[in-house]
Amino acid sequence: MTFARTYRLAIAAGLGLLTVAAGAFAVYSVRQVLVQVLIALFVAVSLDPAVRLLIRHGVRRSIAVGIIGVLVLAVLAGFVWSLVPPLVGQAGDLLANIPHYQQELQERSRTYREIADRYGLTERLTELAKTLPAKVGGGALGVVTGIFSALVNVLLVTVLTIYFMADLPRIRRGLVRLVPRSSRPRAAQAVNVVVDKVGGYMIGNLIISLFAGVSSFVCLIALGVPFALPLAVWVALTDLIPMIGATVGAAGCCVVALVTGDVTSTVVVVLFFVAYQQLENYLIAPRVLRNTVDLSSVAVLLAALTGGAILGVVGALMAIPIVAAIKVLMTPMVEALNEPPARQPPAEPPVPIPAPRDEDSSKLEA
Repeated sequence: MTFARTYRLAIAAGLGLLTVAAGAFAVYSVRQVLVQVLIALFVAVSLDPAVRLLIRHGVRRSIAVGIIGVLVLAVLAGFVWSLVPPLVGQAGDLLANIPHYQQELQERSRTYREIADRYGLTERLTELAKTLPAKVGGGALGVVTGIFSALVNVLLVTVLTIYFMADLPRIRRGLVRLVPRSSRPRAAQAVNVVVDKVGGYMIGNLIISLFAGVSSFVCLIALGVPFALPLAVWVALTDLIPMIGATVGAAGCCVVALVTGDVTSTVVVVLFFVAYQQLENYLIAPRVLRNTVDLSSVAVLLAALTGGAILGVVGALMAIPIVAAIKVLMTPMVEALNEPPARQPPAEPPVPIPAPRDEDSSKLEA
């Protein structure tokens, strides 16, 4: 190989590495926008079953997307308008009364008093309660900036979701056209399975979380536990997290019930969450998520952990239906590999050639 050819190959390799590095840097620079696009696409796919339901009843897709969008925005606005003011008020009261509740718990429980004296919990909580208003007031500008940034992000995701919902059939056809013509039927099936799994799982998961929040609110109100509304919202939000969300939500409610009430109400709250968790696992979730996600507990846990490590809570929610769709697509291939080889039909015995008769042999000799 000549020096000129070696030099040209080195230049080509260097330019290739530079191009890959530039592409990776560009993707890293716009990672926040890409995450918002991915979230919007996921939300659009999640709402697609409702849009298709309206389309099956003779509604045009554009009108169906508008109806679903208006309904979702109305529900979110009603939720914020009805829950946020009392939620903020009760949450503020809870934070303000933490030292008082902590003092009462220390007087009632000897074990907690020993732990608090050993690790200085009383002093720390008192100091936190005194400095929290100053911290909040001093960081008012940061809070306002954060709220404004969150509103802009929500608006961007909402607009992208509406666009994705309107153009979802075109996007699906475009994805199918990226593969060779011979593989397009398989690609179309894969896209349809992913859309069905994601949409069904997300809608079902929201319904289950609504059940959890409402039932927790009723239980806490019946037992007279204070701050029932923020605790119920907390349970509904944490119930969206796979595997551990329900336990985290129940733990928060039990701690508040123990601090603000007596031991009897705390025991009843614990028993309620234990019973509800069994009811959700064996009755509500199987009925709501029927034919949606069919994964083992280990697969769900690994998918949630991987998605959570990549995109946080949103990634944990997105990972499970995607893994379920991959399982559905891979199942026929795995079954084909495990099938025994087809039995070949037995070979027909060769047809014997009759020996020539004497007269035939005499004719051949002549």
